[in-house]
Amino acid sequence: MTTGKLVTGIIAGAAAGAILGILFAPDKGTETRKKIAKKGTDLTDAIKNGFSSMADAISSKYESIKEDTAEILEKGKEKMQSAKEEGRRQQHAL
Repeated sequence: MTTGKLVTGIIAGAAAGAILGILFAPDKGTETRKKIAKKGTDLTDAIKNGFSSMADAISSKYESIKEDTAEILEKGKEKMQSAKEEGRRQQHAL
């Protein structure tokens, strides 16, 4: 089971439990609806924050990989240039 599915299952289970707890509580209908709306808002905010954090982490990782790739390419170009110069030196030495 992937981490994403596990987290989704936990969030869904918590939301279902909270809603059922509110529905079976001995409150007036208006109070129950207010509580359900509040829990829904809280859950929506939690999901948005989770996705925002995940997007930030992915963006950060992407930038890190991009920088590493640029560095590797630069080193490769330097080695290629060095090898060409060495080849030219060897040809002139012959």
